[in-house]
Amino acid sequence: MSIVAIVGRPNVGKSTFFNRLIQRREAIVDAVSGVTRDRHYGKSDWNGKSFSLIDTGGYVVGSDDIFEAEIDKQVELAIDEADVIIFMVDVSHGVTGMDQEVAQLLRRSKKPYFLAVNKVDSANREQDAVEFYSLGVDQYFTISSINGSGTGDLLDAVAAALPEQGENQESELPRFAVVGRPNAGKSSFINALIGQDRFVVTDIAGTTRDSIDTQYNRFGFEFNLVDTAGIRKKSKVKEDLEFYSVMRSVRAIEHCDVVLVVFDATRGFDGQVQNIFWLAQRNNKGIVILANKWDLVEKDNKTTKEMEQYIKKQCEPFVDVPIVFMSALSKQRIFKAIETAVNVYENRSKKVKTSQLNDVMLPIIQATPPPAVKGKYVKIKFCTQLPTPYPSFAFFANLPQYVKEPYKRFLENQLRENFDFNGVPITVYLRKK
Repeated sequence: MSIVAIVGRPNVGKSTFFNRLIQRREAIVDAVSGVTRDRHYGKSDWNGKSFSLIDTGGYVVGSDDIFEAEIDKQVELAIDEADVIIFMVDVSHGVTGMDQEVAQLLRRSKKPYFLAVNKVDSANREQDAVEFYSLGVDQYFTISSINGSGTGDLLDAVAAALPEQGENQESELPRFAVVGRPNAGKSSFINALIGQDRFVVTDIAGTTRDSIDTQYNRFGFEFNLVDTAGIRKKSKVKEDLEFYSVMRSVRAIEHCDVVLVVFDATRGFDGQVQNIFWLAQRNNKGIVILANKWDLVEKDNKTTKEMEQYIKKQCEPFVDVPIVFMSALSKQRIFKAIETAVNVYENRSKKVKTSQLNDVMLPIIQATPPPAVKGKYVKIKFCTQLPTPYPSFAFFANLPQYVKEPYKRFLENQLRENFDFNGVPITVYLRKK
């Protein structure tokens, strides 16, 4: 699929335009300059042509700000990837030195680009746009990202410049969300996996703000990796931007198949990490726990086992969860983490034949029946897997109301023992036969 990148200096309206084209509020939009930090991908189409869209952070030259230096790198990578570029400027500020720097960068890239003069929502502003000819373009497009005026003409030109494409056979890929507290190493982990600096990484907690998809296709695995903002306690979230970032992360958990819970091993599996774990469990997602920065932990021959026991104790009663001790920095066991996540995804989508299920479970139930209540005996005669996206099973009994939670857990443990649902929450229902 062709790629279109939106570039420009900070706060000219790139993310607003990006959200309009993908028809979803994916990129965070705020009046504060420099909200977008990573390359943000979406999909759009115009005049029968589909294309991937990249929203980039604002380009700033010669800044001492650690984020702005990293953002510039991201913008240059986006320009390298793109087939066509939309160069966005702000009519209310006129031509700035930074706009001229971006124009030079684009001329050097030799890629086709279109100048979009944004925030033109009146006739006076239309006349003000003339000064942008000084950026050395033959033509510019006056648009308003907020209300959409003028975007049609711009997209006509962009679609005409896109290379011809074959039929798109892309299927819906599995989604693996990488979640955790701020500064746990989520972006470093994805960068290490894909072998390029796709995400801005700094020592400052809260660097990632949006939830961003990256397609991973290596070593026979293919899926979407979603990098998310760090999730902190509600009481610690002070600014609107971080509130929206946390909401995006929660939504990423809700819309994924497997959650990779990354935590900083030097800080331990604390209460906030456990909250993230239980959020994934409540949403019936596959779960893999990744203890990152394991290379920084002082260890003896018992440390791994003790840490594993401690984590499983905190996760009770859902203890059938894989734990990988890794380091994103030294790339220790990062591929083991992905292999484990793929196994968990396969476990989550596993379907057990009804005949096989009954052959295994009914003798176990007969040998260990539910406890009698008030002299009444519960008889379970039949069980089946329900057609849900995650493993859920119905057991049909004469008196389902008398089957209590401990026996349901016993049934769940037997299902795990016999059919391998490692890393996946199981739901057990008792129904009237």
